Amino acid sequence: MRLQHVSVVIPRGAEAPARAFYGELLGLEEREVLPTLDPLSFIWYRLGKDLELHLMLADETPPSRPHFCLFVDDLEVVRQRLEGAGAETRDGTTIIGRRRFTCRDPFGNLIEFAQVEHDRLAGNDAADLRSSVGPTQPA
Repeated sequence: MRLQHVSVVIPRGAEAPARAFYGELLGLEEREVLPTLDPLSFIWYRLGKDLELHLMLADETPPSRPHFCLFVDDLEVVRQRLEGAGAETRDGTTIIGRRRFTCRDPFGNLIEFAQVEHDRLAGNDAADLRSSVGPTQPA
């Protein structure tokens, strides 16, 4: 079993800031929504080989604590890019072998960014994890 996608809510009418944040700032590759779904209600991004992020346009408030995590190759470069664009970042609780921070997207969704040096519980090092998720997207 493995994760295929994560879905988060963004407000209706927020397509432009969503594409600016996820597509331009984070460098994620937008993909087409499946033909049986309303393309005006979703924006989908590809992350790595077969993982996707689904933005759902809806009149809901994002939850405050649930989040998703993106592994990156250079945590400080991503943090500087986000802060340079005005995003507030926060350090999380220290986890051995994983440097990380969080920020919120323009809609309030919590995102964790992590650079994995070694996953002692799974016995994987950073190279093993990157190869299983695929390369991070360029900026």
